[in-house]
Amino acid sequence: MTGDPQITRLLSALESGGDPCVRAELLPLVYERMRDIARGQLVRERAGHTLQPTALVHEAWVRLVGSPPGELRDSVHFFGVVAEAMRRVLVDHARARAAEKRGGGARARSVTFADLEIASPDPSLGLVELDDALRSLAVEDERSARAVELRFFVGLDTAQTAEVLGVSEPTVKRDLAFARAFLHDVMGSAD
Repeated sequence: MTGDPQITRLLSALESGGDPCVRAELLPLVYERMRDIARGQLVRERAGHTLQPTALVHEAWVRLVGSPPGELRDSVHFFGVVAEAMRRVLVDHARARAAEKRGGGARARSVTFADLEIASPDPSLGLVELDDALRSLAVEDERSARAVELRFFVGLDTAQTAEVLGVSEPTVKRDLAFARAFLHDVMGSAD
């Protein structure tokens, strides 16, 4: 997966602080892929979720262009960052919804261990719990957490994940195996 050279060129121009029109040129090129990522993330949301793919794309875009430029190597890496921004939007949305509810603790999203390829007797957990677990994993092993994000949120396969992370496929498989075990422990089981 080599990425789109035109997007990569614009990302490079964006990082170097060049022409302010770069963002306007970049958005039409990435918009449909961002909507695909948003649809993929929202498909796992609870019924009646108030965010629609377009709103999620716009919120993520605002967060991306409003943050300091980071290292965006190519279009593949960019879409990983997009997926992370969308996850942040959904987590913030879930936290705000839980805070509004009387008694708190409402679960805004159903995430199954099966989605993460983790066997567990606990069939579903909320997005907030998943985010907390991924943050804990990132403290323990940042690359493993990134591998989970790329596989679960972006939908990359093992080879694509390896390319984005700059490691071999066997390393990705080991990282994911570690992440599964870690998340299983952190997110709990009824055993």
